[in-house]
Amino acid sequence: MDTRNNNLFNNDDNNYSLSHNENEFSSASASASASVSASAIHIIDSEYASTNNSQKKSIDNIVEERENNISIYSYDQIKHKKKIRKRGSTVSGKRVEYENFTTIDWNHDFAKDRNRKNKLKKRKSLKGRLYFIYDVCQPWILVILIGIITGLLAAFIAISADWISDIKEGHCKSGFYLNRKFCCWGNPGYQCPDWEKWSDFYNIQSNFFKKIINLFMYTFIACLATFVAAYLVRDFAPYSAGSGIPEVKTILGGFVIKKFLGFRTLIMKCIGLSLSVGAGLSVGKEGPLVHVGCCVGNLCSRLFNKFNNNGARRREALSAASAAGVSVAFGAPIGGVLFSLEEVSYYFPMKTLWRSFLSALTGALTLQLMNPFRSGKVVLFQVAYTRVWHVFELPIYILLGAIGGLYGAFFIKMNMKVVRLRKFSWLKKYPIQEVFVVTLVTSVVSYGFLFLRVSMTQLISNLFRECSELESDFGGLCNKEKIKSTVFMLLIALVLKIIMTIFTFGIRVPAGIFVPSLAVGALIGRIIGILMQLWQESHPDLWIFSSCNPDVQCVTPGVYAFIGAAATLGGVTRMTVSTTVIMFELTGSLSYVLPVMITVMVSKWIGDAFDKDSIYDALIDLNQFPFLDSKREYYSDAIVSDIMTNVDNIILLPAIGLTVNDLENILQEYPYQGFPIVNNTYDKLLIGYIGRSELRYTIDQAHGIENVDGSVQCYFTKKSPDVYGINNSQKQQKYLDLRPWIDSTPYTISPNYKVVKVLEIFKKIGLRHVMIVKRGKLVGLLNKKDLLRYLATLKDN
Repeated sequence: MDTRNNNLFNNDDNNYSLSHNENEFSSASASASASVSASAIHIIDSEYASTNNSQKKSIDNIVEERENNISIYSYDQIKHKKKIRKRGSTVSGKRVEYENFTTIDWNHDFAKDRNRKNKLKKRKSLKGRLYFIYDVCQPWILVILIGIITGLLAAFIAISADWISDIKEGHCKSGFYLNRKFCCWGNPGYQCPDWEKWSDFYNIQSNFFKKIINLFMYTFIACLATFVAAYLVRDFAPYSAGSGIPEVKTILGGFVIKKFLGFRTLIMKCIGLSLSVGAGLSVGKEGPLVHVGCCVGNLCSRLFNKFNNNGARRREALSAASAAGVSVAFGAPIGGVLFSLEEVSYYFPMKTLWRSFLSALTGALTLQLMNPFRSGKVVLFQVAYTRVWHVFELPIYILLGAIGGLYGAFFIKMNMKVVRLRKFSWLKKYPIQEVFVVTLVTSVVSYGFLFLRVSMTQLISNLFRECSELESDFGGLCNKEKIKSTVFMLLIALVLKIIMTIFTFGIRVPAGIFVPSLAVGALIGRIIGILMQLWQESHPDLWIFSSCNPDVQCVTPGVYAFIGAAATLGGVTRMTVSTTVIMFELTGSLSYVLPVMITVMVSKWIGDAFDKDSIYDALIDLNQFPFLDSKREYYSDAIVSDIMTNVDNIILLPAIGLTVNDLENILQEYPYQGFPIVNNTYDKLLIGYIGRSELRYTIDQAHGIENVDGSVQCYFTKKSPDVYGINNSQKQQKYLDLRPWIDSTPYTISPNYKVVKVLEIFKKIGLRHVMIVKRGKLVGLLNKKDLLRYLATLKDN
């Protein structure tokens, strides 16, 4: 391992710090957990680094001295007894709680769960059978609870964000707490005597000063809201910034980021998201709601030991929680399940599919019962396209797909440049000031354009609709006498929206990218739709329009906005199936299944031609998260020995000869997360492996035992004294038995193994490292970071 590990997660943009010690992600006990079965493959987060020859010789010399001074306790005098294992332990060793920025042991946790189930099945008493039934019901109770709480939080965020968005322009005289929609309930169109603009509230008579006061209040409230959001993020919950989906993907891949899914993060995410969306920034709440759902899932899983004490099982609950997050964000339960499967989940068995479905269903049902939109439906953009599409429109739909793919590639590239500038320049020292400036510019620019001044949800809804469905002529969309000016205003709004989204996504407030992508696509599609309608109505006799009924409107601009939104969303996220389903659940329209499928597919193809990474994958790479994409394929002729860490550059622990002080010095000098165990440092016959956390725990426990000092020797082999464990203070032995804590069956491969085959093993089993062994002798090691580093070179080439 290189020195890069020390600053790998010091992400100024996301405020990651290795100093975080509070356990927000896992509340498992610090005592050892049950071990896996004998057939299980050991996986652990392990780091190794190069050492110079002098450092290597110093460890060899320590071993030599201990072996030469072993006469008091002769090796032949040690009783050769079979190791006695505690109930439930196996050759893969006991474990302690996962540390921050480490990887879970998938196979250990799965085997641990199997052992727990086997014990429950053996309990034939009435109490045992009742507890077994409760154990079977736990996952279903958990996902229902996740869905209900996530739905309630989504309703709170939607109502509060709408109120903040409306309060920028005025207030309700009948109730300050009411937004414009509730205040004007029952009044047709825009006639609302109870809604009062700020200029009227201050009794301003001059038209000029009315505009100034309205602009000032609009900007002031927006800046105040984002200032509070940025302050809460900086001082109370740094992890609540951004969308959270890149980190959620990494966590579901097995990585541990403590406090990211904690209670404080959840509260600050909900408050900050309401403020940032309501302020009118070019952000959405859909991505952050996935983070909110996972926070709820993590906190609720602590109520059930089945999930609380098992990292792998907890991630199954988090997959269901992410589905609930998308479900309540879009009112799209099926799309939420597919999003969890296609985009964020690393391990998604069939049982998780059903649990995700129930969680998403419960969340959508709760949201509908809360009815935050007062429409009786959870659909955000209710449309009803009454006309079918024509064959001559198909090339235009393909064109929209190509534009969506180009926009996705352009946006990702430009946004990554801005994020890097923000991350590695002086801007990282002033996150609140940056948020203030972005909000100020956005508010001033947006106020002069109706298409930007309204909330993005309202903008998209109006762009999707047919003219007959609009309550008023929204910005001249349906005024055929002002087509040129309308298209010109839409083009200006499009350019400004793209620029604002590029600079806004990534600032230190909760922010998503789904709705801004939909807004950009809807603007593009509406422009093309208006031009297409103008062409058809100007030349109805052209042969390509022969399928049109002269008495019925042939081209619907709202349809093009709908398809354009799907294209840009697919171009930015590179999702296909879930994007298609979400779009249909968003609108409730199923008439354009084939055009949307074609458009999304073309969008992905065009985007992948430039770079296969979605916006979330690009952020994962930028933050250097150890995430191995199971969906990506690589081609290489290299073998393991070409990229492995050679055994001469690995810190090895001999099976016998090291004292407690020696291990203490090694732990202090080398900050690695694990050490291979060999018979001695000369033959290097592999015996097993011990993690840093387990080694640290045993040493700390040893210091608490009476009459045990630093000179007590430690043993990792079966040829050791008959010591049952280090926790029994009455056993005043002169030998510290560490055998229960080692993994005697680490995953091993040959140095001539193909890298592409090893990659598949890492993907399918979730390995953190493999030992490279030749005829039982350790010759090297390949860990996940070495593999990711090599894959990065393949990607660059």
